[in-house]
Amino acid sequence: MPSAPPARGSLLDLRPDSSAYATQLRLISSRIVAAANNAVGTQAVRTVRVLAVGATASALREPAAAPKAAPEAAVKTRQEASPGFHQALAAHQSVAPAQRLDPGITEAVERQTRAMRELRHRAFPETNVLPADAPPAIEATREQHRHQAAATEAAALRRARTEHAARQAGTPAVQAAPLRKSA
Repeated sequence: MPSAPPARGSLLDLRPDSSAYATQLRLISSRIVAAANNAVGTQAVRTVRVLAVGATASALREPAAAPKAAPEAAVKTRQEASPGFHQALAAHQSVAPAQRLDPGITEAVERQTRAMRELRHRAFPETNVLPADAPPAIEATREQHRHQAAATEAAALRRARTEHAARQAGTPAVQAAPLRKSA
């Protein structure tokens, strides 16, 4: 039996760019709700609705035909301006006070910026930080495989050289100790 639709304002609509991202959003929807509510400090979001993949209907509409351009008018530059304009500009520039920033306002802006960054980091923690029990990175695993392959190749070359030298000398090949591991 379908439930009643959520109250207006408690629903967060998300429109992903790809179906893979839509699946990801559905999987982490509870974390999105928690992060959004923590960011605003209320229980404003109760559910997440992942909309169909693609652009909105308004983005799919064809753009309106460009209006016909007005005839080109002559462009007046500052050099071609009237003498009255030049006098007014000079008078304004001579008395216009230099912009001064109030230290109190500057400090308040910096405090607000720091607070917003802190809220952002709490609501959306860095995802590229790996926990201690995380599996090793793929590059570390590949490097370990390369190292093992190089050690195996070196052992095989030593054995082949020893056997070749024994055949050349006509003596029986010295049996090397068996390898501890196999592939």
